[in-house]
Amino acid sequence: MSGPHERLVSQLAQIKELSGLSLRALARDAGLSSSSLSRYLTGRLVPPWEAVVALCRVVHRDPRPLRPVWAEADKAGAAPAPRRNDLPADLFDFTGREREAARVEELLRTAGAVVIDGMAGVGKTSLAVHVAHRMAGAYPDGGLYLDLQGFTPGQEPLDPPTALGRLLGVLDITHPPAGEQERAALWRSELSRRRALVVLDNAADADRVRPLLPGAGKSAVLVTSRNRLVSLDGVPPVSLTPFADDDAARLFGSVAGIALTGEDAVGQVLDRCGGLPLALRMAGARLRHRPGWTVGVLAERLRDSPARFDAAFGMSLRQLDDPDRRVFRLLGLLPGADFDTKAAAALTGLPPGRCAGALDELVDAHLVLESSPGRFRMHDLIRQYAADLAAEEEPDSGTALRRVLDHYREQAETYDRMLPSPHRPAPAPGDPQRAMAWFDLEYVNLIAAFDLAVRVGADEATAALPQALRVWFFRHRGTDDQVRLLDGAAAAAGRLGRDGERAALLADLGFALAAAGRLDEALAAYREADRSGPGDGLAATLALRTGFAHRDLGEARTARQSFRRAAELFERAGNRAGHAQALAFDAFVTLRLGQPAEAADLARAALMRADGPARITGLVTLGVALAQDNTDEALQHLHEALDLAEHHRLQHQQAWCHTYLGVALRGTGSVERALEHHRTALALLEPLHEVQLEVECREAYETTLAAQTAGEG
Repeated sequence: MSGPHERLVSQLAQIKELSGLSLRALARDAGLSSSSLSRYLTGRLVPPWEAVVALCRVVHRDPRPLRPVWAEADKAGAAPAPRRNDLPADLFDFTGREREAARVEELLRTAGAVVIDGMAGVGKTSLAVHVAHRMAGAYPDGGLYLDLQGFTPGQEPLDPPTALGRLLGVLDITHPPAGEQERAALWRSELSRRRALVVLDNAADADRVRPLLPGAGKSAVLVTSRNRLVSLDGVPPVSLTPFADDDAARLFGSVAGIALTGEDAVGQVLDRCGGLPLALRMAGARLRHRPGWTVGVLAERLRDSPARFDAAFGMSLRQLDDPDRRVFRLLGLLPGADFDTKAAAALTGLPPGRCAGALDELVDAHLVLESSPGRFRMHDLIRQYAADLAAEEEPDSGTALRRVLDHYREQAETYDRMLPSPHRPAPAPGDPQRAMAWFDLEYVNLIAAFDLAVRVGADEATAALPQALRVWFFRHRGTDDQVRLLDGAAAAAGRLGRDGERAALLADLGFALAAAGRLDEALAAYREADRSGPGDGLAATLALRTGFAHRDLGEARTARQSFRRAAELFERAGNRAGHAQALAFDAFVTLRLGQPAEAADLARAALMRADGPARITGLVTLGVALAQDNTDEALQHLHEALDLAEHHRLQHQQAWCHTYLGVALRGTGSVERALEHHRTALALLEPLHEVQLEVECREAYETTLAAQTAGEG
């Protein structure tokens, strides 16, 4: 560690280790809030000197030797977040467009937004990515990239809520609000605190872009589209036209690796490429890889094709052998945005080594782009060309598609088994972080694979893929695709005659709907699952989740009935943990109904059966129930709950514990201490966007504020 932030964080971590205390206990003894101390220990915030002194006093150490380290860190400010860069690689031989690039850069500096429009293959994305890389220094918080799929063959354009969900996910916001307007407001708020450049590629129309634009602040957005987005107010356009002959010749010569002369054949090549950079690159690559050819030979080959696109694409394709041409055709059918060698091998049925060789040939021919080592993508025009050829020349394409669907399903199931989950006794051997990284990388492709499975009627894959994404979705609650996938999977399971599987999928669908705040729809899904004849274990889970939905709707009595049914079913099934959970939530709603003595008894019964973080609900309920009559015992239970939440890094549970510490303290007249806990709860919730929990915490905070006002009056 060499930076001032790292040195100070290291010293503070040593103080915490020396104290032997939990984060909450150390914060309490130092007179600090636990949320502030957490920020100090992670380097997100430089503490005031008084806080450093207070921490040193807890461990009986002289703070003066730390003063120079603290002063350096304070002068430098808080440690910057790592720079995010999702941009595709820049072209190493980017050629031409100097005037357009300068105009785009000027508009980004002055207007903060620009849209590059032009026909397919004219180089819009290449220019946008090139400018974004050139201006990286002006945007220290990173370059963000999202393909809006406006003209991607076989895929629907992203709608604004889905696009916003993915953009917010890039900023590590895994629980975005459900509505489009709320997401757009949050996106603008997040960008206002950053200086980032956002590239929105392949936009279909202005309506799909408008909600994604940044508001006030120093972030900027660069949009590309085949259409002129004239109704996008405040976003000036830069229109690209095909290259004039001089620029076209310069790009062609650069890619071909030759010095051009004024021979007629050069003009013929340029004419057949139509000034399109994509076609010029492909033609130049053919000449470079055929040293025996002259420009005249290339021009003759290009004349054999009746259309300009076919001239460039078809000529490149004809130089390949039959197996490589087959790989190219089938790649036009591949779902998703990009792919690796394993996916291509599954699609084509080739051994991975042979498929890798074919991909190398396609990269050399500029028919496929290697966007990063081992990952590939195709330009939309080329992809459509490949798909058209496949429709004409691949009679057994359905078999290829089912192979690639099986590949994505099997990969997803393999990585899913490596992830810890309450639904399995122990994960399979493997690295959970690697597994999550695979899901993060392949997520868009998995969604596209599901959509393909629906289109081709592959019910096995349709039913299986959402189940393999279950843990990933749990960690990214609120993901828009989850509801759609689970709904489709339940229908597929029904067609397959698997009633138990359908019931489980409907139960997950209800949970996803509830997480999105769609509680009435969640209850409808739970009722439908119940009608599918679930086993005792799932019936108990359904009763529990039904109770949660009624609780969040403010229907405490109905919720209690569901929790009691869940407790009965869990007990009958011998599920001690489930029984404890049902009792704990029964206790909580009973407390809400104004029956603290009965709530305390239920909470104690739950705690007798619960272990680890499953004790939190019972401890909080018991603490609040006892607050009026036995303050010391009540606070002891609440602090034990908070310790569990902090130990297991359950940030939403920490916020919940702080909220009810505030409620308990308010009841004892300690309003100022109560307000401190409420504020800590809201600070913990800020990055989580747990809407339902935030409503609960804010209501408690406002009640405490009202108590403070009444006391002052």
